[in-house]
Amino acid sequence: MRYLLLLSLFCVFLLSCKDKNKPVEKVNLPEVKDYTINLDLVEANRLADLPLGCIGNPLPYKAGLVIEKPEDLAMPKEHHPAFYGCFDWHSAVHGHWSLVYLMKQFPNLSKKEEAIQMIDQNLTKENIEKELAYFYMNGLTGSFERTYGWAWLLKLQEELYTWDNPMAKKWQANLEPLVKYISEAYIAYLPKLAYPIRVGEHSNTAFGLSFAYDYAKISGDDNLKAIIKESAIRFYNTDAGCPISWEPSGYDFLSPCLQELDIMRKVLDKEEFNKWSKLFLPELYTQQLTLKPGEILDRTDGKLVHLDGLNFSRAWCLYPIQNNNAQNIANEHLTFSLSKIKDGDYAGQHWLASFALYAFKIKNTSERIK
Repeated sequence: MRYLLLLSLFCVFLLSCKDKNKPVEKVNLPEVKDYTINLDLVEANRLADLPLGCIGNPLPYKAGLVIEKPEDLAMPKEHHPAFYGCFDWHSAVHGHWSLVYLMKQFPNLSKKEEAIQMIDQNLTKENIEKELAYFYMNGLTGSFERTYGWAWLLKLQEELYTWDNPMAKKWQANLEPLVKYISEAYIAYLPKLAYPIRVGEHSNTAFGLSFAYDYAKISGDDNLKAIIKESAIRFYNTDAGCPISWEPSGYDFLSPCLQELDIMRKVLDKEEFNKWSKLFLPELYTQQLTLKPGEILDRTDGKLVHLDGLNFSRAWCLYPIQNNNAQNIANEHLTFSLSKIKDGDYAGQHWLASFALYAFKIKNTSERIK
């Protein structure tokens, strides 16, 4: 009996040695593909033409006006003397962001003086006071542009805050009362939001939190930063297996899965994020994610052209993920739509430059930290 037991143990030992000596199967990880996409001065001038062509255009304009009394009915420029162009308020805001970003990065921008003049006419102290008054106008406008436009306003202020330029400091000071209102509105709103909004358009909660968190971190707005971190963890920390193969919906310009990945990358530390992301989007962790750019069949349709924006926003969410699979997908998406957005149709031209530029900004930042 003792002999049989020793023989069994010896066989187990031999088998374990055999397993240890067995060659480990290699996972074929993707190589980084060669994409020549750079934001140089030529491309910067091309993209600058888009916001320059719309931030001073009061019409056409899609107003978000709530009418309580007859005198509330007025042309959009009366309510929004700073952000009256580019078809709607939020596009006007990120059109200003685009020009500020381009002037910071390219001091020799060909239409720099024109951009300065237009922004200086819009971002006056008086105009921002009128913009702020709209949010208090009748008690019904407090949710105006919540949270997409709010997030872009904070992104504009962040860009000004980080620009050591006298003109930028003036614009930053003029914007500050409206920025303060938006920060306080976020702090009041987020504890009341029982569930995150997981769509691919303006009201996506993760997008708004991500941009607002960047501003709060840069500006030292600790109360805003704290409530965003707390809310993001409350909303998303138990999420797993995000169904990214279901994306995109037909009108998406944001990826619900990737925007969530983006905010959690910011609020969790590296170890926590690695653990969370393996459960949330495991195919990205194993570098086996397959994601094709959104295809646009009619760029004159203001809703269908959203998919160009999706391609850019997917890119900016993926560039900070330091693996080859993520970089390839990001590059493919950015390349796919970049050459197509200046097509002569206002449906896309009034806003898409901002998305392309933000993708470039995150790409360049990610390259510096590799």
